[in-house]
Amino acid sequence: MNPTTPLDAAAAQEAGQSLQALLDSLDRVLLGQREVLEQLLVALLAGGHALLEGVPGVGKTLAASALARALDVKSGRIQFTPDLMPSDVTGTNVLVPGEGRFEFRPGPIFAELVLADEINRAPAKTQSALLEAMQERRVTVDGTSHNLGEVFCVFATQNPVEYEGTYPLPEAQLDRFLLHVRVPYPPQDAEEALLHASLAGFEAADPNTFGLEQGLQRGKLLSLRGYARRVRVEPALVAYIVALVRSTRADTELSLGASPRAAVALLRAAQAAALLGGRDFATPEDVAHLAAAVLSHRITLRPEAALEGIGAHQRVAAALERVPAPR
Repeated sequence: MNPTTPLDAAAAQEAGQSLQALLDSLDRVLLGQREVLEQLLVALLAGGHALLEGVPGVGKTLAASALARALDVKSGRIQFTPDLMPSDVTGTNVLVPGEGRFEFRPGPIFAELVLADEINRAPAKTQSALLEAMQERRVTVDGTSHNLGEVFCVFATQNPVEYEGTYPLPEAQLDRFLLHVRVPYPPQDAEEALLHASLAGFEAADPNTFGLEQGLQRGKLLSLRGYARRVRVEPALVAYIVALVRSTRADTELSLGASPRAAVALLRAAQAAALLGGRDFATPEDVAHLAAAVLSHRITLRPEAALEGIGAHQRVAAALERVPAPR
């Protein structure tokens, strides 16, 4: 099928139903965090990466682990620590005893869905080991490139940067994440349900207790990514996305607005959100709903604004108010 051929409405509806069924099963593992799970699926469908941020214990790692469990893909995990070296992530060439030659030993980055746990516990040099992998889906070691595959996706978790022993991610690293997903505390009823699940044998550290089956085969995932690219986006909606992104560059409270890459990211995220909703067309609501997750980590506040307590999400909200949505 030609990737530029508009998606059929019936195919979009069927895809949306299968994705909602997957969400329902995941929702029984990560209680009270439906929006977080939706955003992770949007990143996966759009072929992007997601950065999950929240205080310890709210389910960041569990969300990524549960999704990996539900997919028929090879998953891997990297626990970022202050002493982690770039070669511990990418792999290295080692001398083969008795043969006088070097052999490449791949690192944990060589998986299809990689959980980069507590990514901001490692210094910038090690964080940057992910840059090429996330952008080009390949790793270069000693001048030789090694492909990571078309499914490759990174879900990274981080604690808020105010916490002790954390390092802020460089702007270039942040820009590689399609979405910045905030993971809040769950509502009271979900927290009570979590305790009941724990009494019944649920363990966040043991995927065997999740009760999940593989809900999305690898081939189906790739097909759905192709479907997302074929979701119809009207010219008026394209103009709306561009106007929103350019509006951040004129914001006097920001020292750095969103880039053209951010506009592409918002477009892809809106297409994926439409498919998740079972639609063959994207809407201004899709754009507005995901604008903060796509743009907030791609803009930089002026120091004076940050001292006044102004947040990046507030500036994205201001852009949404300034720019009229198409009808």
